[in-house]
Amino acid sequence: CCATSGGAESGKRGLPESLSPQDFAVAAAVSRETMDRLEAYAELLRRWQGTINLVSRRSLDDLWRRHFLDSAQLARHAPAGAHWLDLGSGAGFPGLVLAIMGARVTLVESDQRKCAFLREAARLSNTAVNLLPQRVEEPVPGGLGPFDLITARALAPLDRLIALAAPWATPDTVGLFPKGQDVDNELTRCAKYRKLDFEKLPSVTDPAASIVRVRGLCHGRR
Repeated sequence: CCATSGGAESGKRGLPESLSPQDFAVAAAVSRETMDRLEAYAELLRRWQGTINLVSRRSLDDLWRRHFLDSAQLARHAPAGAHWLDLGSGAGFPGLVLAIMGARVTLVESDQRKCAFLREAARLSNTAVNLLPQRVEEPVPGGLGPFDLITARALAPLDRLIALAAPWATPDTVGLFPKGQDVDNELTRCAKYRKLDFEKLPSVTDPAASIVRVRGLCHGRR
């Protein structure tokens, strides 16, 4: 089944149109020390973007809303001390942002150049993360879990995400997947997963976007 919590429009209320690092710090309620580490990460991303296509060029102009706050908002839906798994981490959104904010995170990324970026960003921001340089579809390495939360951003449609996440999940693992304006169509295609429970949560960064919370992920194995 699918439920909707709150109104998406209310999620964006109070944010300025162009989000500065200071605006982000207030919206995400992070410390000065955490901001210093996030700003070092953002600067590294801008430098590497010229060599590696880490994010879309257009989104660089709204980096703190489109990528940093969009990632940081997931933390409010997680229990304290949760172990996160970020599938297809790419430039580190949302996983590395969550790790810099203090979460325990395992990143999965197959692109070796992006892995090099993630290692350097973690080193520069003095952040401990576990990085798995492999494809999401490859067998799950032993001794990693259990994972409390699985996330992925801009990796695949929701029905495909569930199939990818299921092998990494236990009966208690919850999915938190940021989705855009096509979320309702993606949810319709998930009707085949009858044992899963879906809930739409409002995004604070875009009134047309949502975060889809999925319970019962392990039942998504095909």
